[in-house]
Amino acid sequence: MNYRIAPLDPRRRGMLDFAWKLTTAPATIGEEDREGLRRAGFGDEDIFDLAETVAFFNMSNRMASGLDIIPNREYHRWDR
Repeated sequence: MNYRIAPLDPRRRGMLDFAWKLTTAPATIGEEDREGLRRAGFGDEDIFDLAETVAFFNMSNRMASGLDIIPNREYHRWDR
């Protein structure tokens, strides 16, 4: 539930830090963020894929929230 306390390797932590920042503060993403991913072993295609995936999930979640759509009500009722 909270990746910041999970025992992750630097590559995965960098990927999740980027995804979090792109989700919560997209206007602050800059070349230094992409360069950090490159230092962690991501290529430009990987960075594109990561940004595309984050953008898609953010868009679909905002559409679901805006329209009160819960695609799987049983899943959302589980105690997790």
